[in-house]
Formats: sequence, structure tokens, C-alpha cells
Amino acid sequence: MHEFTIWAPYANRLQIIVDGSLYPMEPQADGCWLARITSAGHDSDYDFLINDDPHPYPDPRSLWQPKGVHAASRVYDHNRYSWHTSATWSAPALADSVLYELHIGTFTPKGTFDAAIAHLPYLKELGITHVEIMPVASFPGRWGWGYDGVALYAPQEAYGGPDGLKRLVDACHNTGLAAVLDVVYNHFGPVGNYTGVFGNYVMHEYATPWGGVVNLDSEGSAQVRRFFIDNALMWLRDYRFDALRLDAIHALQDKSPTHFLTELSGSVAKLSKQMNRPLRLIAESSLNDPIVVTPRNLGGRGMDAQWSDDFHHALHTVLTGERLGYYTDFGSIEQLAKSLRSVFVFDGQFSPSRNQPYGRPVQDAEGSRFLGYIQNHDQVGNRARGDRLHTISGIKASRVAATLVLTSPFVPLIFQGEEFAASSPFLYFADHEDEAMRASVSEGRRREFAAFGWTGDVPDPEDPLTFAQSKLHWQELELGDHSSMLKWYRQLLTLRHEHPALRNGDRSRITVSFDESDRWLVMAREGIQTLCNFSAKPQTLTVAGSPTLLAASAEGIELSTDEIHLPSMSAAILQLN
Repeated sequence: MHEFTIWAPYANRLQIIVDGSLYPMEPQADGCWLARITSAGHDSDYDFLINDDPHPYPDPRSLWQPKGVHAASRVYDHNRYSWHTSATWSAPALADSVLYELHIGTFTPKGTFDAAIAHLPYLKELGITHVEIMPVASFPGRWGWGYDGVALYAPQEAYGGPDGLKRLVDACHNTGLAAVLDVVYNHFGPVGNYTGVFGNYVMHEYATPWGGVVNLDSEGSAQVRRFFIDNALMWLRDYRFDALRLDAIHALQDKSPTHFLTELSGSVAKLSKQMNRPLRLIAESSLNDPIVVTPRNLGGRGMDAQWSDDFHHALHTVLTGERLGYYTDFGSIEQLAKSLRSVFVFDGQFSPSRNQPYGRPVQDAEGSRFLGYIQNHDQVGNRARGDRLHTISGIKASRVAATLVLTSPFVPLIFQGEEFAASSPFLYFADHEDEAMRASVSEGRRREFAAFGWTGDVPDPEDPLTFAQSKLHWQELELGDHSSMLKWYRQLLTLRHEHPALRNGDRSRITVSFDESDRWLVMAREGIQTLCNFSAKPQTLTVAGSPTLLAASAEGIELSTDEIHLPSMSAAILQLN
């Protein structure tokens, strides 16, 4: 027997079709409906008929959509999977962590959960501690970034479905890697979202860049909040993820006395205690507001960490000279230095791109509350041609960037292929089945970049070649600049793991000096110095003490007792004895 429940306050009459047979559902309290079907169980297909609508709809809480988001749901029993690793497997502290963001569809030629498993030993040997997987909740079509998910409880079938995802997390833990899942709670995808048939999940009076605002504070919001919180708990409990990355929380609108994120972090904390293992929440936020990572007992949202774009933007503009869009606000080495010391460059100052003052200062939060990166899916994929840093500024600049990211006070995040200067771009791709939607996405992409003054071709997101071009070429690991870049990342990651000073997020122990005109920067952290020359000319810098050269990004770096010579666009790491 299986018990089917659904929240459907819009229904006056609700029926369920299970394995081809029709059954009535009984109304319960708070707009919920119930049916107990003796013949149903794992593998049973089912969908719903609401009121007089002859169209059957899948379950908003479906755990399995084997035939896509428009088809019937299928019952999935979480207890049937046999785990090979302990339910109390614990991830390292964030301060000791290095995250690696990957997209299942492009990480390997096959683009599946099982195919990704073969590369986990490589990531472990590289020095990665956490594998962060871009969203896998079911979305329409054969491929996509995953941020248009509509069946939020059901892992994408093309990737391997529920069992495939469990095998991947199981293999991560068996390899000694934590698993992080990117989840999207600020919107549903534009196609295949049937929640609105059953209840008011979305408020169309307001909008995000991706559609209507999720209903977190209006009529029926208690059930909608429960929908998303239960979803988070499912990934952590039933799939044993160690952390969730919450997409674009700045798009959440909630005026409730208890903010949705505060309620979510409290629920996750309770589950963590029950499971006897650390469970973490990492938020993406462009608000530049430390309330995100402030503990709940101090009036904050209780997130364990958040992405920090200011560091990326400051470093990217220094290396590339780009000044379009939000890069208008950045470009100086002084701002880069401030991001290393203070996290947010804009913590109350006037932001030209926003035309208003923006942000609040980070007071006591450690650097390990923030992620630092020079590449991620947004900063590569939202470029017109998905080009990576080394294709914009060259290999030398990419080595300098890696040096600063991996010796910064932040938790480093590496984007797939970054570590070997992958030749493949990471483009924006989608596979909408609806022709009108396909045309709209393609045209919208062209208009978006035309508005930025882009005059070149913009790859069509709906062209299968755009997806194919974004796949990594693993044979590059042994070739030329790819191999030398990989060697540099391995060296940097080894240093980070070997030297506690490089994992200490105490920002009060960091000093940063720089010269804007000569374009150099020196960051000191408890006896470890990172020296960066962003100039096209060599630099000779004074060094205090009796230093040892731990790592050099280029040939020609010379060290004496009180000076170091840096060639153009190079970096070095010193230990002061």
C-alpha cells in the first residue's frame, strides 16, 4: 500500500490515476488531499485530475520523473537503496575546504552521475574536498544548466535519476569527498511548472528576472515554505548531501516575521543534530549584506557561508581591464586589496552601476564565511561566448589569479576545467521542446548582449552544438599549457593544505600592501606572503626577514635576503622564517 498526499487548495474535486486506474482523493485539513492505494508501491506511475480539467498533472513533490517533467510521476522508495558509506560521514570544516563546481552534463562525455564517478579520484588527488554539483532537479529537455528546474524533488532522469544521484554521493564519500548540491528556491522554470494548477506557489504580481516570485509571505505561504524546506531536508537526509548551495537568495521576497532563510537554517540545524553530522548551507547573494552569514541567535539568516562576487569582480577587472556592466564599478588594485581585507568592496559606498549606495560592512565574520573564486558557472557562462579567463588574459594572468584565490582568506571554489586551463568554453545552453520558447530564448540571448555593445556572434543556446562545445576534453590534462596549469594548481592546493596560515580565515591577521601605478600587491598572512605583479613590466619588491620561496608562477623569479624580482604578470608565495 502507498499513501498519496498533495496540497491542492484550488481543487474542489481531486482524483488520482495510479497504474492506469482512477481513484478519488479525500479532502483533509489546510487544503490537503489523501488517498491510500493498496496496490501501489515503488515503481507505480501516477498523476492527478483536478476539478473538471481532463489533463492529468504530475505531482509537485514527485520523487521520480522517468519520462520527463510533463509525464506521470513514479513512486520512489528511498529505503530501497543500499548505501556503501556511513550515514554519519562528515565533511571537513569550511575553513579547511576547497570546492569544485561541476555541471553533470558537460563534466564528462556521457554527462551522467555514473560517468562523473570515474573522475572523483582525480579531484581528491588534486586537493579538492567538496564536489559542488549544479542543479539536477528535473527540467524540460535533454540538457540545460539546471536553473529552470520544475520538478524540484526529482533528479533529472537523463543524468541517471534518483539511484544514479545516490551512487554519485555514495562514491564521493567513499573517495573522501563531500558533496554539495546547488538548489533553486527563488523561482520555477518557465516550462513544465504545474504547481499553479494546485495552489498559489508563485505570486505573479511581482517578478524576478526568471519569472514570478515564490510565495513566501502571502495566503498559502505556510505550505509553500514547507515545500521548499522539506525539499532541502530531503537532499540532506535521503541523498546524504553535506551541504546545499542556495541560488540567488536576493531574489527571495519575504516580509514574514521569521524570514524563510532563518526558518530553513533552523530546520537544517535540527536535522544535523538528528543525523549526527555537520550539514551546511551556502548562499549566493548579491546584497553585500552580512546578515546572510550572521547566526540566527544574533538576528541573522544563519547561513554557513556565501559567495562573494566583489572579490571576483575586483580581481577580474585588474587582470582583464573589462569595464562593461557591473564591472563598471571595479578596476583598481585598491579595490582588490579591500576585498581581501574587508570582503565587500561596496559596503555602503556609491555604486555607479546601481546608481545608489550599496552594501553594509562585514564586521566580525571570518573569511571562511565567504567563497572566493575567479571562475564559476555564472562568470564564465554569462559571457557571450562562454570564454574562460586564460582565453581573455592569457595563461600567466590565470596563474596569478589562481595564486590569489588559493591563498586568500576565503574558501576557494574552482570551476570545472579551470585547473587545467580547459579549451572548452562554458556556454549558456538549453533544450526547450516548445518552439516558441526556443525562439524566445535564442532571441533574448542575442538582445541581452547587443545591449552591452557586443557585435560578434552569440552562440544559440538551443543549438545542440552549443551544449556539445561546453564539454570538457579530459585528454588535455597531459598537454602543454594545460599540463603546466594543472601542475600549478596542484602545487597551490598542496601549500594550502600544508600551511595552517593559508586556511585561517581571521581577517584581522591579514595585511595587504599595493602600488596602484606600479601594479603590484602583497598579502601577508601569519608568515606567509603572496606577491602579485599585475604589470607588463618586471618588479623588484622589498622583502622583510629571511624568506623561503615556496612557489613561483613563472620562471625568472629571483629571491635574495631582502628583495624578490618578479617578471611581468607573475606571482610568488614566500614563507618568512
